[in-house]
Amino acid sequence: MYLAESRAAKAPATASGKRPGRGGAAVPPTVLALGAVSLITDISSEMVSAVLPLYVVTALGLSPLGFGVLDGINNGVGALVRLLGGHFADRGGRGHKTVAAIGYGLSALCKPLLLLAHTVTLIGGVLAVDRTGKGLRTAPRDAMISLATAPEHRGRAFGVHRAMDTTGALIGPLLAFAVLRVAVDGYDAVFTVSGCIAVVGVLVLLLFVPTPPASEELRPAPPKLSESLALLRLPALRRLVLCAVLLGLTTVSDSFLYLLLQRQLHLPTRLFPLLPLGTAASFLLLAYPLGALADRIGRRTLFLLGHAVLLAAYLTVLLATGAGAPVAVGVLVLHGLFYAATDGVLAAAAADVTPPGQVGAGLALVGTGQALARFACSLLFGAAWSIWGGHTTLAVTAAAMTAGAVTAGLVLRTTPGAAK
Repeated sequence: MYLAESRAAKAPATASGKRPGRGGAAVPPTVLALGAVSLITDISSEMVSAVLPLYVVTALGLSPLGFGVLDGINNGVGALVRLLGGHFADRGGRGHKTVAAIGYGLSALCKPLLLLAHTVTLIGGVLAVDRTGKGLRTAPRDAMISLATAPEHRGRAFGVHRAMDTTGALIGPLLAFAVLRVAVDGYDAVFTVSGCIAVVGVLVLLLFVPTPPASEELRPAPPKLSESLALLRLPALRRLVLCAVLLGLTTVSDSFLYLLLQRQLHLPTRLFPLLPLGTAASFLLLAYPLGALADRIGRRTLFLLGHAVLLAAYLTVLLATGAGAPVAVGVLVLHGLFYAATDGVLAAAAADVTPPGQVGAGLALVGTGQALARFACSLLFGAAWSIWGGHTTLAVTAAAMTAGAVTAGLVLRTTPGAAK
């Protein structure tokens, strides 16, 4: 922490009217440092995510349905906590880094705790704390990225960060399976290695991510929680939240899409674990170029186009028949393209329409709305699948996404005072 703060103190004073930490580079060092933190942390998190379903179902005897409910509840907790993370991060110049550090620290603490949790209740509690940490850190981390970057370069800055983050998501599962193959107590070894890696991520954050110097623009009177929620009165932000929720309600979870793809194309079950890696690889390769494209054609425009790509992936799954590895690859490329065109791009668009002193809260409002909508979609999709079957449910979802995308396009088109 002292190293990072001393570097910030030695930096030249910013010109009047400029936000601290922002330089002329399209991708400032702060963004690269935060990308390194996310890369390391995602290696740790994805190591656990890759083995946890198997561990809970086979070793502890929880049913797949029970695990799905457990995971869904924890995701909902993380989405709600994100609001608090964004609010508290905006309460001072050091707030963003402090809240992010607490979030990363909580997640790091959870990895070794899994060694002691041998019941479903205890594991559920550990996962809830882990999701709380993720919810706390997301908005302040994205706020630091946006505040360190010139507005015209935010798309590519978020693209670089998401690419580095996704690199960790690729490495994590591969490392977990390697540990399982060589370790005697495989699951305990995975949790131990994951915890050590998570600690490294926290240290990188404290040592190499600079704290922005004090600024009147970044340090207004600490906002109340009601003032953070009152950001929804801003027409541009309110409409962006509305569109994120509307499209999130028709965004099928990754797990459901992979399961449909495997069944529709009759892929061997041994290939199922590789499907997420295909999406991640596509996301990794496309995140930066699409972020740069968003800076040129408009973030809202690319966000809508990304959902059109996801709709194309749905239609490909619906129309595909028989075995076909090339079709599977095509769907995974489209799936990664969707994330590259929407994930960081949405955060950049939210930063564009949020007051500088409340960027964390604005990003949290958009992210929470989208996360809760996707959680609701997962519950509805699972229930509908049990009644209609997966193919029919996906067809209905595709029709709903078409209507939602058209509506979102009309809503965003009438947004005053926002970038495209």
